[in-house]
Amino acid sequence: MKNVVMLENVDYFDIRQILESGQVFRFEKISDSSYLLNAKNKIIKIIQQEDSNSVLVHNTNLGELEEIWSRYLDITTDYKDIVQKLSQKDDYMSQAIAFGSGIRILKQDPWEMLISFILSQNKAIPHIKQCIRNIAQQFGLPIDEYDEYGKAYYTFPTPEQLSHAKEEDLRACKVGFRAPYILDACQKVLNGELILNDLYLLSAEEAKEKLMQVKGVGPKIADCILLFAYSKTEVFPTDVWIKRVIEGIYFKGKDVNLSEIQSFAKEYFGDLAGYAQQYLFFYGRENNLFK
Repeated sequence: MKNVVMLENVDYFDIRQILESGQVFRFEKISDSSYLLNAKNKIIKIIQQEDSNSVLVHNTNLGELEEIWSRYLDITTDYKDIVQKLSQKDDYMSQAIAFGSGIRILKQDPWEMLISFILSQNKAIPHIKQCIRNIAQQFGLPIDEYDEYGKAYYTFPTPEQLSHAKEEDLRACKVGFRAPYILDACQKVLNGELILNDLYLLSAEEAKEKLMQVKGVGPKIADCILLFAYSKTEVFPTDVWIKRVIEGIYFKGKDVNLSEIQSFAKEYFGDLAGYAQQYLFFYGRENNLFK
């Protein structure tokens, strides 16, 4: 890949932790220090040596770095302040942050996040990635082909492109029962029932209500979309795994319902709840605490 730019002196940034934290699905690990990322209708390679605060970004230029990738990678957010505030909450939170201190929350495309997290229901991350690859290959457009890796890469299909799919076409992409949910999302976006860009201007609660009008979008999926596409960091996506972690740490193992966990996270973590969720999720998964 030609054209290489360097991000220097970027603290609290670890590309492995960012990409492996469950917020993004269109990437490939090349080695322990390098990843391919498919985003913004481009393929970039990101290289970062262990314990380095310098990052090489291949297949881009300084203009794109400033206009696209700095925002996408959340470079300008002050994570030192976030880490300091959350680390003071309790010892477990401090431990989770120390383990995953390089996590940043990406600013991703709302449409891609809507479909990706609809697909995430009851699926492991490798299966989600495969479904998204299948859909992109079937309905997206070719980006580039790199002989270095021998693979073709595709854009994420737009609502218009995906609306041409029939339910059986989507099921052939291994999406299973989620096929009608995807078609419903296409329909609602194309007919204006759901205007994704309007959600930036709404409160988290208002935007959540809008998203949950799409079939198959429940509270957890809506929160993921709000966090990873709209940067509404006050939300706290809660699945069965996070529920167990919160119950074990903060409720002495007591079984509590989703609304109690949401209320606790809102009060305890405030506007930093989304960051806290990412640190807790990554720490719990990497250390097999979900088993």
